[in-house]
Amino acid sequence: MANVAIFVPHNGCPNKCSFCDQRHITGCVFQPDKEYVEETLKKALDSLKEKSKKAEIAFFGGSFTAIDKEYMLLLLESTKPFIDNFKGIRISTRPDAIDEEVLSILKEYKVTSVELGAQSMNDEVLRANNRGHSAEDVKAASSLIKDFGFSLGLQMMTGLYKSSDEADIQTAEEFIRLKPDTVRIYPTVVLKNTTLADLYSSGEYFPPDAESAANLCSELILMFEAADIKVIRVGLHDSDSLRENMIAGAFHPAFRELCESKIFLDLIIDEIKSQNIEKGDINIYVSKSHLSKAIGQKGSNKSALMNMGYNPRFLPNNTLADRQVLITKG
Repeated sequence: MANVAIFVPHNGCPNKCSFCDQRHITGCVFQPDKEYVEETLKKALDSLKEKSKKAEIAFFGGSFTAIDKEYMLLLLESTKPFIDNFKGIRISTRPDAIDEEVLSILKEYKVTSVELGAQSMNDEVLRANNRGHSAEDVKAASSLIKDFGFSLGLQMMTGLYKSSDEADIQTAEEFIRLKPDTVRIYPTVVLKNTTLADLYSSGEYFPPDAESAANLCSELILMFEAADIKVIRVGLHDSDSLRENMIAGAFHPAFRELCESKIFLDLIIDEIKSQNIEKGDINIYVSKSHLSKAIGQKGSNKSALMNMGYNPRFLPNNTLADRQVLITKG
């Protein structure tokens, strides 16, 4: 079930992170007021009807608990006439903008989920990207959020300035130790008028492209899933503003699909190797719902297998689990 998203761009941020231009990421420059929140929720209820009980009101785009307290309370008060028709409220914020007082306020207004923009658990990477908080801040805030009974979400970025695949994997490992309920993975996209744009222009920073980022993120997805942590987003949401202002990095309109296809290609190759299947015609069976992922975007997995000397046919078999692969000679 999709959330009812209300963006609060740039509000609450005490500094400008190297990668950040929330207006271009969200495509939103308007600061929501009481009337806007109420109108948005009215429209959502008309659209969702009884399904609204499974949806959360989501305040995204800035650092919700770091904005002016009166403004934060105004936004929360605006949800009161509608909150009983929704599952609850989800907010995103900074790790260093969490304490017992603010969590008590959130609890009062029926906030159910708190997501932290941690981005990295490597202090050198955090400093290099002007995050203004430490890995210890992430740990302390996560513990406090869980103690208050909120659902904890953690957000990470891959391919940041001064980071590496190894550092990003270590961030995922640290996340897993914190036991969040959900995770979002955002490969870095370089936007105009940011510090990363300057570093990219000077040749000091070269962000991974979409294919390289998908190779890493497919590994991260499997790590989180093995730890029973739900990955609720992979890649930035597509928007006209994002496309117009990006100059480099790992953007793809269906980035998660790239990652899922990479996972299937690895599964298929592992199965071929384990069965010592000879080159030539092969039948590859997967569940019907995962057939397009197994084939790959624009037939990329099929092409990769053909380059290895195989002539694959992809066929549905609904007795197979989601990521189960069965291969026979054609």
